[in-house]
Amino acid sequence: MKPLLFLTALVGLAACDTGVETRKDAVPPAEQPAPVAAVAPLAASGPAATLTPEADPALQQAAGVVRLDPLTGQGPLAAKLFGMAGGDPAMNGLHTHLAFFQSPAEGWRVFRLGDVLDYRILSQRAGRVDLELRESVMDEATGQIGDRTRRVIVGWPIAADGSAPAEVTVTPAQ
Repeated sequence: MKPLLFLTALVGLAACDTGVETRKDAVPPAEQPAPVAAVAPLAASGPAATLTPEADPALQQAAGVVRLDPLTGQGPLAAKLFGMAGGDPAMNGLHTHLAFFQSPAEGWRVFRLGDVLDYRILSQRAGRVDLELRESVMDEATGQIGDRTRRVIVGWPIAADGSAPAEVTVTPAQ
């Protein structure tokens, strides 16, 4: 009797809709990754090269970059938002920065925007990017961690000579 009940339950569960097909359609088409074309595995055509770990300590910081968003429409400026992993991931952990390329000799001029869970670019144009920031907050009375979303306007002057700005402003927005 028990094997029959088990088999009936197993068939019943197999017939249930797991919702995979309906959840798959819930992702907007623009956010779905492009299908990867099937390619036959490569065949070696020479001896393998053995690599050793890099010793440059600056690469440790570079490896911490987990998000990179080039900003467009900035005239002669090369600008980007980037986030580095760090800190306590239960309380934010995405150290978010805005950087402007100065020159090969000087590198990037970097401004720290904050420590958040995530950011979303709402719009961008020359000298400005509108962001939605999602961040952890702790209720001091209860010790409970929650989250909030806020919006900010990040602005900077565009110099005629294409030089990186000396300062950036962050303004709360709705």
